[in-house]
Amino acid sequence: MKYNFDELTERRHTNSVKWDECAQDDILPMWVADMDFRTAPAITEALKRRVEHGIFGYTLVPESYYEAVCSWFGRRHGWSIEREWIQYTSGVVPALSVIVKAMTEPGDQVIVQTPVYNCFFSSICNNQCEVVESPLKRTECNSGSEAFFTYEMDFDDLERKAANSRAKLLILCNPHNPAGRVWTAEELKRAGDICRRHGVVVVSDEIHCELVAQGHKYVPFASIDDDCLNNSITCNSPSKAFNTAGLQIANIICPNKAWRERIDRAININEVCDVNPFGVIALQAAYNEGEDWLSQLNAYIDENYRTLCRTLHDQLPQLPIARLEGTYLVWVDISGLNVSSDALTERLLNEGRVMVNSGTMYGRLDGEGYIRLNIACPRQRMAEGLERVLNILRTS
Repeated sequence: MKYNFDELTERRHTNSVKWDECAQDDILPMWVADMDFRTAPAITEALKRRVEHGIFGYTLVPESYYEAVCSWFGRRHGWSIEREWIQYTSGVVPALSVIVKAMTEPGDQVIVQTPVYNCFFSSICNNQCEVVESPLKRTECNSGSEAFFTYEMDFDDLERKAANSRAKLLILCNPHNPAGRVWTAEELKRAGDICRRHGVVVVSDEIHCELVAQGHKYVPFASIDDDCLNNSITCNSPSKAFNTAGLQIANIICPNKAWRERIDRAININEVCDVNPFGVIALQAAYNEGEDWLSQLNAYIDENYRTLCRTLHDQLPQLPIARLEGTYLVWVDISGLNVSSDALTERLLNEGRVMVNSGTMYGRLDGEGYIRLNIACPRQRMAEGLERVLNILRTS
């Protein structure tokens, strides 16, 4: 079946965070990680059947839910998950917060690899822990006259940070938002070995794991070997790949029974132990019937990225673009414009009528000089957004 990702669905005035955060109707949003595509029809149909029942009380999570999770990761990613490792909760950010609460004491250090997803910082600080930044290393990977760049882990810096006796966790972003990296097994293994040597537990946020560009392969951190499995806790959800974030469902995968007990206690302390019936239904439909839709989605996002690169390199060749291996979030270097990220973001909003993310959200130092663009939308809408961005950048 061919799915129509070109369809323009009206989202304004639907209480959408992405579209209704700004009251003005002429703002085009290219910011928060939320797609403008209808979810897979299999999910919609499953939810319709559940709605027809007409009663929406507290829900039990059935065995078929756990079977769907285990089957998906086994057949798609070669990762054998045991049913008892799975703990459900309402989202990956709540999952990260309860893991920090469960695995640390106030004053402990938690390492993040910046620039990185902004909610990592709040999950750490809200639990009275110290954020320790281990900046990624930027490397150039130009293609002919087109300027691209990417990032690598700074293993020497990670070793130094992990060696601190107060360092307890590394929150890993795999695939990485906003750098666009899909970490290789070799990179993940090396980071895992560093953490294990120093008694630092790896907490791997893998919410973008299904959004991977052609030629790249997502590797679950815990699937690499027993050392990585036994020194890690993984957070995942179908919410990014299937555009179901509002249904609020996610999983914590933890093989260590003692850690699971601590996490379960933190889940209850934070009151994120109940999930809604629609999230449970949607996950099963996504993992049991959504694979073909997902394949077509990834191909569409790939073409959107190629279109963006051609447009920016043609119009503003002085602005390098991060190579997008995974996610649908494009990291653009605007340092050549000699304007701060925050100031440019404000100008794009107020004059260009397009909303993007300032790089400083992802690390004040490592994000300055960048903006992040969401390209998970119909190509016509993306083209309009890019034109608005270019109209401002040409005069910056």
